[in-house]
Amino acid sequence: MRPVLRALLSLWLVLAGAGAAGAETIVFEDVNVVPMDRERVIPRTTVIVTDGKIASIGIKAKLPAGTPVIDGQGAWLMPGLADMHNHVTARDDLALLLANGVTTMLNMGEATSAFAGRTRIAVNRGEVPGPQIFTAFVVDGDPQYGHFVVRTPEEARAIVLLAKANGYSFIKVYTNLSADAFAALAAEAKVQGIGVVGHNVKAVGLAKQLAAGQAMVAHVEEFFYGFFPEPPADDQQAPPEDARIADAIALVKAHGAFVTSDLFTFRTIAAQFGKPEVVKAYLAAPQVRYLAPGDRIDWARSGYQKKAVDLSRRAAFEDRFVKAMADAGVPLVAGGDAPTIPGLVPGWALHGEIDAMLSAGLTPWQALSAATRTPGEFIAKTVPGATQFGVVAPGYRADLLLVADNPLAKPATLRAPLGVMANGRWYDAAALQAMLAEVAARRTLP
Repeated sequence: MRPVLRALLSLWLVLAGAGAAGAETIVFEDVNVVPMDRERVIPRTTVIVTDGKIASIGIKAKLPAGTPVIDGQGAWLMPGLADMHNHVTARDDLALLLANGVTTMLNMGEATSAFAGRTRIAVNRGEVPGPQIFTAFVVDGDPQYGHFVVRTPEEARAIVLLAKANGYSFIKVYTNLSADAFAALAAEAKVQGIGVVGHNVKAVGLAKQLAAGQAMVAHVEEFFYGFFPEPPADDQQAPPEDARIADAIALVKAHGAFVTSDLFTFRTIAAQFGKPEVVKAYLAAPQVRYLAPGDRIDWARSGYQKKAVDLSRRAAFEDRFVKAMADAGVPLVAGGDAPTIPGLVPGWALHGEIDAMLSAGLTPWQALSAATRTPGEFIAKTVPGATQFGVVAPGYRADLLLVADNPLAKPATLRAPLGVMANGRWYDAAALQAMLAEVAARRTLP
C-alpha cells in the first residue's frame, strides 16, 4: 500500500472511533513541524491528535463539530523534552517540568513505591498534570549512600522481581554493589525484561557492566572511575588523556549502550566546591522560588561547599568527550539531575544541560536529539510495550512542545513554551504560567 493511502486509512480508522467513549481529537493548524526523525522541517502544516497519539501530519480531514483547534500561526511544533536523569518525586516538581516543556522523565533514585505506582499511573493517564514517568529502583552493596542494600546473588534476583512488581522500569546499580550481586541482578533483569542503568560498580567496571547488558551509563563522569586509567597519585583530579576517548566510544558502541550527558550537572558541582558564596548565589536565583523548602535547606547544608576541589580540567575534558561521542554517533540522552544538587531546579536544569551541550560544540540537532528522539529510542529498546515517543510521527505519543522560533536555529526558544501537550492534554502558555504561580505560592516561605 502506498504511504499516502496507508496514512489516510490510519487517519480514517482513528477518526472513525472519535465518537467512542473517552476519545478526544485535537487539531494543530498552521504549524511548522520539527519531527526530529531527521534534521528537517515540515512547513505550515496540520497535525491531528486523537486519544493522546498523533493520527496524521499534513492531512486535512472533516472533523466533528466542536473539535478543538489550536491555531499555531506559524509557530514551531516539536516533540516534548525528555529529562532522563532526575530525582523528582513531588507533584509540584512535576508541574515545574511540564511548564518547562518536559513531557517525559526518568527518576533515577528516591522514587517510593507509591510514586512508581499510584502517582506514575495517574500522571501517565493524564489525570494529574506532569510528564510521562519512568522510574529506576536503586540498589547498592552497603548503606554508605543511603540506598537499598543488596549483598547476595539471591537478594539481587529477588529485588529485580520486587522492583518490577512495584512498577519500576529499571534497576539502577550503584557504586558498592558486589560483583556476584551485579552478575545475578543483570542476568535476572534480562529474564524479566527490566533495564539496568546506573553508575560504575567498583567491583565490576564499565566494560564488564556493559557486556552484561547494562543499557545506560547514568553520568559521563562514571568513565573517570570505571574505564579510564586512575589519575596520578599527586594529581587526583587530572583528566584522562584525550587519546583514550576513542576507546570509550568503541566500548559504548560495541554494546549499543546509551550515555547520559550531564555536563551542566558536573559544571554546577565543580563551581561550588569550597565556595559557599556560589551556593548562596544558587539560592538567590529567580527560579528557586519554585523549589521545595526542604530542598532549599538541603542545598544550604550541602557538603560540596565544604571542601575545595578544582574540577575545571575534568569539566573541560567532559566537554570534549561528549562532543566526540555525539560526532561518533553514541546515543546520548540528556539529564538535569534536579533537585538534589544545589543549583539544579527541575525543568530549568534540563535547559541548562541543553545549553551546556551547545557550548561544548554540539550542534542544535545533536543537543535536541539527546532531549527528544534518543530518549524515545532508549525507552523503546528497554521498556517492553511502551508507546513510542520522541518523534512527531503518526502512532507516536502526542507529547508535544509549541515554541515561537525554529529550535534547530534558535534553541533558546525552548525556554519559553507557547504550549505543551502531555499525556493527551493541552496546556497553553497561560495555563503553564498559572501552574508556576501556584507552585510558587505553595512553596513561599513565611
